[in-house]
Amino acid sequence: MTAAWAALGLSPLAVAGLLLAAFVAGFFDAIAGGGGLITVPALLATPLPVHVVFGTNKGQAVWGSGAALVSFWRAGLVERDRALPGFVAGFLGSLVGAELLLRMSSEALRPVVMVLLVTVALFMTFRPPLNPTQRVFTPSVRWAISVGLALVIGAYDGFFGPGTGTFLIIGQVLLLGVSMKAGSANAKVVNFASNLAAFGLFAWKGQVAWAVALPMAVAQFVGANLGVRAAIKGGDRLIRWVVLAVCLGLVAKLGVDAWG
Repeated sequence: MTAAWAALGLSPLAVAGLLLAAFVAGFFDAIAGGGGLITVPALLATPLPVHVVFGTNKGQAVWGSGAALVSFWRAGLVERDRALPGFVAGFLGSLVGAELLLRMSSEALRPVVMVLLVTVALFMTFRPPLNPTQRVFTPSVRWAISVGLALVIGAYDGFFGPGTGTFLIIGQVLLLGVSMKAGSANAKVVNFASNLAAFGLFAWKGQVAWAVALPMAVAQFVGANLGVRAAIKGGDRLIRWVVLAVCLGLVAKLGVDAWG
């Protein structure tokens, strides 16, 4: 394995840092989303090409989102009547976004990625607090809102990704009036679908560094399982604080990187 890392220009210490990033990202992503805002900058700091960064990120993130989905499902927190249409919409949207990403050159993509990272981190840090308000919709309207949200954010996840879980939670709470905990659970259906679709496309195109993605997947899986337990036990209050803490830390890191 060390030979494979060396071929990618990575030292064992650098890989250890990526494993830590994956574990922390899995923990936070299971609670409130935003795990990609940890793993993508960590991978961008390596010599890996930009397209391989995103392919590798999906290769490890799909395991964390899958583990979180299974745990939330077993806890009975996922709205099962909306799970299948949300999964399909998120999957199809992600394929479109990932294909668009692959069509862009690395030179054009890197500045776009940096701008998006800063924009997403700032938005999640300074967004207004979420106050769930129960909304009454007909089943068809509720279905349309859920599918539309999954399709749009799924496309975003395929193209870029960081913040997807948080955007899904925000959409669930503001548009459908669900609680933060329910929004986090429902978000994992779409997030897993979009991760799975993008991962499959990136892998097919040979844009996954398996020697990095597989160890990170294990760390992401462990972190996600611990995160779900914390979310179920801590409830909405914990989710709000984790979102804020992650965003503030990321903005600070991006600021230090830009200064450097």
